[in-house]
Amino acid sequence: MTQEPELKPVDRDGVENTLPLPIRPGVPDGGPSSPSTGSGYGAGNVLDDAADQRLMTYTEHLVELRDRLVKSAIGLAVAMAFGFALTPFIFDVLKAPVEGLRLIRTGVAEMLVTYMKVAFIGGVVLSTPVWMYQLMMFIAPGLTRQEKRYLLGSLPGVLASFIIGVLFGYFALLPPALTFLVHFGEDIAEPYIRVGDYISTVTNMLFWIGVVFETPLVIFVLARIGVVTPAFLKSHRPHAIVGAFVIAAVITPTWDPVNQTLVAVPIVLLYELGILLSYLAVKARGKAAARDDPS
Repeated sequence: MTQEPELKPVDRDGVENTLPLPIRPGVPDGGPSSPSTGSGYGAGNVLDDAADQRLMTYTEHLVELRDRLVKSAIGLAVAMAFGFALTPFIFDVLKAPVEGLRLIRTGVAEMLVTYMKVAFIGGVVLSTPVWMYQLMMFIAPGLTRQEKRYLLGSLPGVLASFIIGVLFGYFALLPPALTFLVHFGEDIAEPYIRVGDYISTVTNMLFWIGVVFETPLVIFVLARIGVVTPAFLKSHRPHAIVGAFVIAAVITPTWDPVNQTLVAVPIVLLYELGILLSYLAVKARGKAAARDDPS
Protein backbone atom coordinates (compact mmCIF):
# COMPACT_ATOMS: atom_id res chain seq x y z
CA MET A 1 0.00 0.00 0.00
CA THR A 2 1.47 3.33 -1.05
CA GLN A 3 1.67 6.03 1.56
CA GLU A 4 -0.13 9.26 0.70
CA PRO A 5 2.13 12.31 0.55
CA GLU A 6 1.99 14.57 3.57
CA LEU A 7 0.04 17.75 2.99
CA LYS A 8 1.90 20.91 3.92
CA PRO A 9 0.63 24.48 4.11
CA VAL A 10 1.68 26.69 1.24
CA ASP A 11 1.39 30.40 0.63
CA ARG A 12 -0.28 32.14 -2.30
CA ASP A 13 2.79 31.59 -4.55
CA GLY A 14 2.94 27.85 -3.93
CA VAL A 15 6.01 28.08 -1.67
CA GLU A 16 6.00 25.83 1.36
CA ASN A 17 5.18 27.74 4.52
CA THR A 18 7.48 26.67 7.35
CA LEU A 19 5.79 28.83 9.99
CA PRO A 20 3.74 26.84 12.53
CA LEU A 21 0.00 27.04 12.08
CA PRO A 22 -1.95 28.78 14.87
CA ILE A 23 -3.50 26.33 17.26
CA ARG A 24 -7.15 26.59 18.26
CA PRO A 25 -7.91 25.20 21.72
CA GLY A 26 -9.07 21.62 21.43
CA VAL A 27 -7.90 21.20 17.82
CA PRO A 28 -4.62 19.44 16.92
CA ASP A 29 -1.83 21.55 15.48
CA GLY A 30 -2.31 21.92 11.77
CA GLY A 31 -5.70 20.20 11.77
CA PRO A 32 -8.38 21.03 9.23
CA SER A 33 -10.07 23.49 11.58
CA SER A 34 -6.93 25.39 12.53
CA PRO A 35 -7.25 29.04 11.51
CA SER A 36 -4.98 30.22 8.74
CA THR A 37 -4.74 33.46 6.83
CA GLY A 38 -3.58 31.80 3.64
CA SER A 39 -5.41 29.66 1.14
CA GLY A 40 -3.55 26.44 1.95
CA TYR A 41 -4.37 23.50 4.14
CA GLY A 42 -6.29 24.42 7.27
CA ALA A 43 -8.17 27.45 5.96
CA GLY A 44 -11.32 25.63 4.88
CA ASN A 45 -13.73 26.00 7.80
CA VAL A 46 -12.51 29.28 9.20
CA LEU A 47 -14.64 31.51 7.00
CA ASP A 48 -17.71 29.41 7.68
CA ASP A 49 -17.32 29.43 11.46
CA ALA A 50 -15.56 32.74 12.02
CA ALA A 51 -18.64 34.50 13.38
CA ASP A 52 -19.40 31.64 15.78
CA GLN A 53 -15.90 30.65 16.86
CA ARG A 54 -14.17 33.98 17.44
CA LEU A 55 -14.17 34.95 21.09
CA MET A 56 -14.79 38.60 21.86
CA THR A 57 -12.79 40.32 24.54
CA TYR A 58 -14.39 42.17 27.44
CA THR A 59 -13.50 45.49 25.83
CA GLU A 60 -15.03 44.45 22.52
CA HIS A 61 -18.26 43.54 24.31
CA LEU A 62 -18.37 46.97 25.92
CA VAL A 63 -17.68 48.69 22.60
CA GLU A 64 -20.44 46.72 20.90
CA LEU A 65 -22.83 47.46 23.76
CA ARG A 66 -22.02 51.16 23.46
CA ASP A 67 -22.65 51.13 19.71
CA ARG A 68 -25.96 49.30 20.14
CA LEU A 69 -27.08 51.72 22.84
CA VAL A 70 -26.14 54.72 20.72
CA LYS A 71 -28.10 53.40 17.75
CA SER A 72 -31.08 52.63 19.98
CA ALA A 73 -30.90 56.11 21.50
CA ILE A 74 -30.84 57.72 18.04
CA GLY A 75 -33.87 55.67 17.00
CA LEU A 76 -35.64 56.62 20.22
CA ALA A 77 -34.85 60.32 19.73
CA VAL A 78 -36.24 60.29 16.18
CA ALA A 79 -39.33 58.38 17.33
CA MET A 80 -39.81 60.80 20.24
CA ALA A 81 -39.96 63.68 17.76
CA PHE A 82 -42.92 61.98 16.09
CA GLY A 83 -44.34 61.03 19.49
CA PHE A 84 -44.13 64.67 20.62
CA ALA A 85 -46.26 65.66 17.62
CA LEU A 86 -48.76 62.90 18.44
CA THR A 87 -48.94 63.66 22.17
CA PRO A 88 -52.26 65.60 22.04
CA PHE A 89 -53.85 62.67 20.24
CA ILE A 90 -52.37 60.22 22.78
CA PHE A 91 -53.81 62.31 25.62
CA ASP A 92 -57.27 62.11 24.04
CA VAL A 93 -56.93 58.33 23.68
CA LEU A 94 -55.88 57.87 27.31
CA LYS A 95 -58.72 60.09 28.58
CA ALA A 96 -61.39 58.37 26.48
CA PRO A 97 -62.17 55.44 28.85
CA VAL A 98 -63.66 57.83 31.45
CA GLU A 99 -66.60 60.03 30.51
CA GLY A 100 -66.65 63.54 31.89
CA LEU A 101 -63.04 63.36 33.06
CA ARG A 102 -61.58 66.70 34.11
CA LEU A 103 -57.83 66.82 34.64
CA ILE A 104 -56.00 69.52 36.55
CA ARG A 105 -52.37 70.38 37.26
CA THR A 106 -51.10 71.52 40.64
CA GLY A 107 -47.41 71.98 39.88
CA VAL A 108 -45.64 74.58 37.77
CA ALA A 109 -43.82 71.98 35.66
CA GLU A 110 -46.31 69.14 36.05
CA MET A 111 -47.87 69.53 32.61
CA LEU A 112 -44.49 69.78 30.87
CA VAL A 113 -43.17 66.70 32.68
CA THR A 114 -46.31 64.73 31.88
CA TYR A 115 -46.21 65.90 28.26
CA MET A 116 -42.61 64.72 27.90
CA LYS A 117 -43.47 61.41 29.60
CA VAL A 118 -46.25 60.73 27.09
CA ALA A 119 -43.92 61.69 24.22
CA PHE A 120 -41.28 59.31 25.61
CA ILE A 121 -43.79 56.46 25.83
CA GLY A 122 -44.88 57.13 22.26
CA GLY A 123 -41.23 57.17 21.18
CA VAL A 124 -40.51 53.84 22.88
CA VAL A 125 -43.50 52.25 21.14
CA LEU A 126 -42.61 53.69 17.72
CA SER A 127 -38.93 52.75 18.03
CA THR A 128 -39.64 49.17 19.12
CA PRO A 129 -38.30 47.63 15.86
CA VAL A 130 -35.02 49.55 16.26
CA TRP A 131 -34.14 48.80 19.88
CA MET A 132 -35.45 45.25 19.71
CA TYR A 133 -33.28 44.56 16.66
CA GLN A 134 -30.23 46.03 18.44
CA LEU A 135 -30.94 43.92 21.52
CA MET A 136 -31.33 40.77 19.44
CA MET A 137 -28.08 41.39 17.55
CA PHE A 138 -26.20 41.97 20.82
CA ILE A 139 -27.24 38.72 22.49
CA ALA A 140 -27.34 36.53 19.36
CA PRO A 141 -23.57 35.72 19.24
CA GLY A 142 -23.82 34.08 22.67
CA LEU A 143 -26.65 31.75 21.66
CA THR A 144 -26.63 28.40 19.96
CA ARG A 145 -28.35 27.90 16.62
CA GLN A 146 -31.35 26.34 18.32
CA GLU A 147 -31.59 29.19 20.82
CA LYS A 148 -31.35 31.73 17.99
CA ARG A 149 -34.17 29.93 16.21
CA TYR A 150 -36.31 30.06 19.36
CA LEU A 151 -35.48 33.74 19.81
CA LEU A 152 -36.39 34.75 16.27
CA GLY A 153 -39.47 32.56 16.27
CA SER A 154 -40.77 33.98 19.55
CA LEU A 155 -40.38 37.67 18.68
CA PRO A 156 -43.63 37.95 16.66
CA GLY A 157 -45.48 36.16 19.43
CA VAL A 158 -43.98 38.43 22.08
CA LEU A 159 -45.06 41.57 20.23
CA ALA A 160 -48.50 40.19 19.40
CA SER A 161 -49.13 39.05 22.98
CA PHE A 162 -48.13 42.41 24.41
CA ILE A 163 -50.28 44.33 21.94
CA ILE A 164 -53.28 42.07 22.61
CA GLY A 165 -52.79 42.59 26.34
CA VAL A 166 -52.67 46.38 25.98
CA LEU A 167 -55.79 46.40 23.80
CA PHE A 168 -57.61 44.10 26.24
CA GLY A 169 -56.65 46.34 29.13
CA TYR A 170 -57.70 49.50 27.29
CA PHE A 171 -61.09 48.30 26.08
CA ALA A 172 -62.09 45.77 28.77
CA LEU A 173 -60.40 46.73 32.04
CA LEU A 174 -59.75 50.47 32.04
CA PRO A 175 -63.33 51.73 31.50
CA PRO A 176 -64.91 50.01 34.54
CA ALA A 177 -61.83 50.40 36.76
CA LEU A 178 -61.24 54.09 36.04
CA THR A 179 -64.92 54.98 36.08
CA PHE A 180 -65.25 53.42 39.52
CA LEU A 181 -62.15 55.18 40.84
CA VAL A 182 -62.93 58.61 39.40
CA HIS A 183 -66.62 58.79 40.27
CA PHE A 184 -66.53 56.96 43.61
CA GLY A 185 -67.69 59.30 46.38
CA GLU A 186 -68.21 62.28 44.08
CA ASP A 187 -71.34 63.17 46.08
CA ILE A 188 -68.96 63.88 48.96
CA ALA A 189 -66.02 65.42 47.11
CA GLU A 190 -65.90 66.64 43.52
CA PRO A 191 -63.19 64.78 41.60
CA TYR A 192 -60.33 66.88 40.24
CA ILE A 193 -57.70 64.43 39.05
CA ARG A 194 -54.09 65.51 38.62
CA VAL A 195 -52.93 64.95 35.06
CA GLY A 196 -49.63 63.39 36.14
CA ASP A 197 -51.31 60.95 38.51
CA TYR A 198 -53.88 59.92 35.91
CA ILE A 199 -51.34 59.31 33.14
CA SER A 200 -49.06 57.31 35.45
CA THR A 201 -51.97 55.13 36.61
CA VAL A 202 -53.21 54.41 33.08
CA THR A 203 -49.79 53.71 31.53
CA ASN A 204 -48.70 51.46 34.40
CA MET A 205 -51.88 49.40 34.16
CA LEU A 206 -51.62 49.00 30.40
CA PHE A 207 -47.93 48.08 30.55
CA TRP A 208 -48.29 45.39 33.21
CA ILE A 209 -51.40 43.93 31.61
CA GLY A 210 -49.43 43.65 28.37
CA VAL A 211 -46.61 41.90 30.25
CA VAL A 212 -49.05 39.49 31.93
CA PHE A 213 -50.37 38.47 28.50
CA GLU A 214 -46.90 37.05 27.77
CA THR A 215 -47.65 34.22 30.22
CA PRO A 216 -48.77 31.56 27.68
CA LEU A 217 -45.77 32.23 25.45
CA VAL A 218 -43.34 32.04 28.38
CA ILE A 219 -44.87 28.75 29.51
CA PHE A 220 -44.64 27.35 25.98
CA VAL A 221 -40.93 28.22 25.69
CA LEU A 222 -40.16 26.78 29.14
CA ALA A 223 -41.99 23.56 28.26
CA ARG A 224 -40.26 23.43 24.88
CA ILE A 225 -36.81 23.42 26.50
CA GLY A 226 -37.89 21.02 29.24
CA VAL A 227 -37.97 23.34 32.25
CA VAL A 228 -41.65 22.68 33.04
CA THR A 229 -44.13 19.96 32.14
CA PRO A 230 -47.94 19.91 31.83
CA ALA A 231 -48.16 17.77 34.97
CA PHE A 232 -46.07 20.30 36.91
CA LEU A 233 -48.24 23.19 35.74
CA LYS A 234 -51.47 21.38 36.60
CA SER A 235 -50.23 20.48 40.07
CA HIS A 236 -49.42 24.14 40.74
CA ARG A 237 -52.76 25.47 39.50
CA PRO A 238 -53.92 26.52 43.02
CA HIS A 239 -50.71 28.49 43.49
CA ALA A 240 -51.25 30.14 40.10
CA ILE A 241 -54.78 31.22 41.07
CA VAL A 242 -53.53 32.79 44.30
CA GLY A 243 -50.67 34.41 42.39
CA ALA A 244 -53.12 35.82 39.85
CA PHE A 245 -55.01 37.70 42.55
CA VAL A 246 -51.76 38.92 44.08
CA ILE A 247 -50.64 40.24 40.68
CA ALA A 248 -54.07 41.81 40.16
CA ALA A 249 -53.76 43.57 43.52
CA VAL A 250 -50.39 44.99 42.43
CA ILE A 251 -51.57 46.08 38.96
CA THR A 252 -54.85 47.69 39.95
CA PRO A 253 -54.63 50.96 41.91
CA THR A 254 -57.52 49.97 44.16
CA TRP A 255 -58.21 47.18 46.64
CA ASP A 256 -61.85 46.65 45.69
CA PRO A 257 -62.63 43.02 44.73
CA VAL A 258 -64.45 43.94 41.51
CA ASN A 259 -61.45 45.45 39.73
CA GLN A 260 -59.09 42.83 41.12
CA THR A 261 -61.34 40.08 39.78
CA LEU A 262 -61.48 41.77 36.37
CA VAL A 263 -57.68 41.49 36.20
CA ALA A 264 -57.20 38.14 37.97
CA VAL A 265 -59.66 36.12 35.87
CA PRO A 266 -57.83 36.81 32.56
CA ILE A 267 -54.54 35.87 34.25
CA VAL A 268 -55.98 32.52 35.33
CA LEU A 269 -57.32 31.93 31.82
CA LEU A 270 -53.91 32.76 30.37
CA TYR A 271 -52.33 30.20 32.71
CA GLU A 272 -54.80 27.58 31.51
CA LEU A 273 -53.93 28.48 27.93
CA GLY A 274 -50.27 28.05 28.84
CA ILE A 275 -51.02 24.51 30.08
CA LEU A 276 -52.59 23.66 26.72
CA LEU A 277 -49.61 25.10 24.88
CA SER A 278 -47.24 23.11 27.08
CA TYR A 279 -48.72 19.88 25.68
CA LEU A 280 -47.91 21.09 22.18
CA ALA A 281 -44.40 22.06 23.29
CA VAL A 282 -43.72 18.64 24.83
CA LYS A 283 -45.02 16.93 21.70
CA ALA A 284 -42.80 19.09 19.48
CA ARG A 285 -39.79 18.40 21.72
CA GLY A 286 -40.42 14.64 21.46
CA LYS A 287 -40.57 14.82 17.66
CA ALA A 288 -37.34 16.84 17.56
CA ALA A 289 -35.58 14.29 19.80
CA ALA A 290 -36.77 11.42 17.64
CA ARG A 291 -35.54 13.19 14.51
CA ASP A 292 -32.12 13.84 16.02
CA ASP A 293 -31.79 10.24 17.28
CA PRO A 294 -33.32 7.97 14.62
CA SER A 295 -32.05 4.83 16.37
